[in-house]
Amino acid sequence: MCGIVAHVGSRDCVPILLEGLAQLEYRGYDSAGLAVVNRSGGLRVHKARTRVAGLGSSLPARFKGGPGIGHTRWATHGEPNDINAHPHVVGPVAVVHNGIVENADELRAKLIAEGAVFVSETDSEVLAHLISRAGGYLPGSGDDTPGSGDDLPGSGGDLRAPGGGPEEAVRRALTSVVGTYGIAVLDARYPDRIIAARNGSPVVLGIGNKEMFVASDVAALVRYTRQVVHLDDGEVATVRADGFHTSTLDARTTTHEPSLIEADLRSYSADGYTHFMRKEIHEQPRTVERALRGRLEARFHTAHLGGLNIDAREARAIRRVKILGCGSAYYAAQVGAQLIEELARIPADAEAASEFRYRNPVVEADTLYIAVSQSGETHDTLAAVRELKRKGGRVIGVVNAVGSAIARECEGGVYLHAGPEISVTSTKTFTATCVVFSLLALHLGRIHDLSPADGARVIAGLHALPGQITEILAREERIAELAKDLAGYHGMFFVGRVRGWPIAREGAQKLKEVSYLHAEAYPASELKHGPLALVGPDLPTIAVVPDDELRDKNISTLGEIKARRGRILAVGHGTLDPRLADDMVEVPKNEPELDPILLSVPLQLLAYHAAVTLGNDVDKPRNLAKSVTVE
Repeated sequence: MCGIVAHVGSRDCVPILLEGLAQLEYRGYDSAGLAVVNRSGGLRVHKARTRVAGLGSSLPARFKGGPGIGHTRWATHGEPNDINAHPHVVGPVAVVHNGIVENADELRAKLIAEGAVFVSETDSEVLAHLISRAGGYLPGSGDDTPGSGDDLPGSGGDLRAPGGGPEEAVRRALTSVVGTYGIAVLDARYPDRIIAARNGSPVVLGIGNKEMFVASDVAALVRYTRQVVHLDDGEVATVRADGFHTSTLDARTTTHEPSLIEADLRSYSADGYTHFMRKEIHEQPRTVERALRGRLEARFHTAHLGGLNIDAREARAIRRVKILGCGSAYYAAQVGAQLIEELARIPADAEAASEFRYRNPVVEADTLYIAVSQSGETHDTLAAVRELKRKGGRVIGVVNAVGSAIARECEGGVYLHAGPEISVTSTKTFTATCVVFSLLALHLGRIHDLSPADGARVIAGLHALPGQITEILAREERIAELAKDLAGYHGMFFVGRVRGWPIAREGAQKLKEVSYLHAEAYPASELKHGPLALVGPDLPTIAVVPDDELRDKNISTLGEIKARRGRILAVGHGTLDPRLADDMVEVPKNEPELDPILLSVPLQLLAYHAAVTLGNDVDKPRNLAKSVTVE
């Protein structure tokens, strides 16, 4: 996911842009760039295939000004190089863009036929041409894209009356765009403002003291302000130093009340850890405590979740639960479906939101739909929410980011309160999501048929989780040794049964995300239906083996693997016969329904230490983006 930062105010914006982009480096990127309005009223641009630190150290002399926009690019159209880096400039207009313009080829061909000259391979340059033309600037012959130190508008162009200003130019341009975008736009003819717009890619306005900010993520803003406004899809914002104005693409005014960022700058600091991923794994005891705080009612042996906006009578009318998410959120949704069925005895299942949105689903009036997203901005999940609402479905959200798009779209829901998760790879938010589903299952169960005694049992188990996670973290050195050894293999299987199955899937995903080793997860019961043919000395198996009613079944599966001389690392409770498992990571036992939460933690550490052994950039895995899934 690309990063956007912009600033308008009286001070030099360049240090602010560089600092903001540095705070977004966890997203992963391949190039970076800045554009500012200088004192003479022209644009200065500097961009390169480099890190943010390299961009800052290579800035030309006296590269100052304001307002300004900055960007880190994660390549989707065109290879990573200086030319394809953002900002893209046409005449007096500079644009930074997150997302994908789906009809870029069609628009490019039309613009070229009208005389436009393109210099990059990106879809984003199309936006710069459209906005510049809509604002009255028609470039002449030659390259109107500046290099470092160039002032614009360039020579040879026809500078016409803007006809409604840059806000109207952005609106007119975007009406022809199909796809997703989060953009920030500079027009050197209007040095008092920045124009921002959003459709499917997050844009946040930061409210300062006689200055304003625009960013794709609040991480870029926390050093300067705690007050933010999240744009909705289809909105355009005019941002000046003294405030902002928002409207729709057809110029209807919209209103927003600023919200307060929960995190502060320290939340985005590594606090002495080498990687954010390890820090966030170790934050999980406190993460669970925050997720539980104020939500357990010992008097009635239940959970209180006021944000659901579902009373007891409505809850009793729920006949089915469908949970939607992508990636780790989907696997947490599988854990949640299992919890709801076990504790509330309501039929529940989970599905990848990216599949659900395209298969013309049957939407039932007595089904509760739950959208799960760490960022609250996952595009496929957001699209599924909108499809459900269009068909009259009732949707609640389970998200971490307060004020995010999914949180705003849903009728109610539960926040994770996990704090910012900087590493691209989800760890603490996966755990927090599972804990929130435990609370939801307890809440629904006590309304339905879960006894007070079972409610008290689950509450006791939830209270025990932080201390038990701390016990697991204390065994990190041993897990690191195992990971170092396993990193020498080309890949491995993960297996689990029923409660252990989504944990096996999540464990395999973590390993492949950060170590780049091949990892596949299978239900233990399905291993003999094909995958067992690959088992042997060169393909280890990570087996999730809780001490539950299916332990004997799992032990039989281990026997099948050992019969083929497969190496096994078991993660579970108690000990196993050494003839069944070569190594074992023992996990404290909780209530059977809550055990999956604990069983996932050693797999996070295993993936982390395998990646460190292999020398990978753990916090910024290749080909992965945080926050938004763009199809």
